Amino acid sequence: MEYRFPEGFVWGSATASYQVEGAVGEDGRGQSIWDTFSHTPGKVLNGDTGDIACDHYHRWQDDIELMKSLNLNAYRFSIAWPRIVPDGDGEINQAGLDWYSDLVDGLIAASIEPYPTLYHWDLPQAMQDKGGWRSRSTVDAFERYAEAVISKLGDRVTNWWTINEPWVISVNGHESGEHAPGHADPIEALDVSHHVMLAHGRVVNLLRRDPRNRVGIVLDQTVYHPRSQHPADLAAAAYEDAKRIRWYLDPLTGRGYPREVIDTIGWGEAVVLPGDLETIAEPIDCIGVNFYCRQIAEATELSDEVRRGPIVEMHGTPTEMGWEVSPEALYEVLDRLRSEYGFESMFVTENGASYTVPPVDGEIHDENRRHYIELHLEQVARAIADGIPVDGYFVWSLIDNFEWAHGYSQRFGIVHVDFDDQTRLVKDSGTWFATVAAANGFVA
Repeated sequence: MEYRFPEGFVWGSATASYQVEGAVGEDGRGQSIWDTFSHTPGKVLNGDTGDIACDHYHRWQDDIELMKSLNLNAYRFSIAWPRIVPDGDGEINQAGLDWYSDLVDGLIAASIEPYPTLYHWDLPQAMQDKGGWRSRSTVDAFERYAEAVISKLGDRVTNWWTINEPWVISVNGHESGEHAPGHADPIEALDVSHHVMLAHGRVVNLLRRDPRNRVGIVLDQTVYHPRSQHPADLAAAAYEDAKRIRWYLDPLTGRGYPREVIDTIGWGEAVVLPGDLETIAEPIDCIGVNFYCRQIAEATELSDEVRRGPIVEMHGTPTEMGWEVSPEALYEVLDRLRSEYGFESMFVTENGASYTVPPVDGEIHDENRRHYIELHLEQVARAIADGIPVDGYFVWSLIDNFEWAHGYSQRFGIVHVDFDDQTRLVKDSGTWFATVAAANGFVA
């Protein structure tokens, strides 16, 4: 079949500051919670850190040339709060602002539209020392940091993402403890989630001062399929959906937080002050969808004998992250965002797969990654054909990078990075994606 995309469809790639920039001690940058976390023994696989990462801080011009060679017309990157305000709240570091300003100028000169994300997990350690996202003062400081960035870049940047994946910030960072700052308290996690969402709403208001701005938030999205039709599995799937998906989408659209999560966890809602929910529900122009795979939910006390019916299992060979390849679930996500929540503009802001394929004679034949991207683009095209307003697709990731608690063990890039000498090599998946972006479509 031939898949064609609408005129003006956005073809991009995505990265995050701590995962690619390196230069953690240069030009006045302050310490982030990920600097602290990654240097804490046992927190990151192999003791890896983002100290150097992909050295994007020094190689950004070459990386823009890479983007041009891949025919990308957009780049989603995140801005490191500690590079702009080293102490989190206080004096602005002009060198940090200037670096991002130069990056934006370089992108525009290459006809690549900048899509910055204001927060992708690298909270200044100084703010964490004052209570982190559990403290309302962090919301105030984030608003001041964002205003400094917008003042510097807003004459050239009109597409903005406020926060990346509040669910991961809340749950992975403060409930499971697998991400920075490494806490494990479900009540704290909900306090954090509220303040993160409040910070989003505050910055939406800032960006509304310029009518040219298109403003959105990036949410981790998935579908929870029950392992069987047993009522206990159905209830488990509904609860997981409420905790991971509706917990963010419902307040964004003025519906408040799902009661079943509040009651199950026993959240006192003390951090929710009058006017907060109205601020969180400030209308946005678009929503960013980070999608990798579906989830299968089950009531763990049930045996298959008790279920007595068809059992839903993970199908196919998983990626190296252990994630199922389930592209049809992306269509489900996009359809729900339109039909249930009424969003009129969506971007797939992250989608990709981890496969390690070593270079052979200067080439990397990562057919599995190419196939993964193709399958998901088919579902994007299907959604568009059905009237679902998807305006762009950002592959994750431009380059292999520091994959959080997995260190450098997982490779998501369409461009290979040799972490010893920082050389880049476009993979077959990148070459294929470049042809798709150039043609605004592909034949499968």
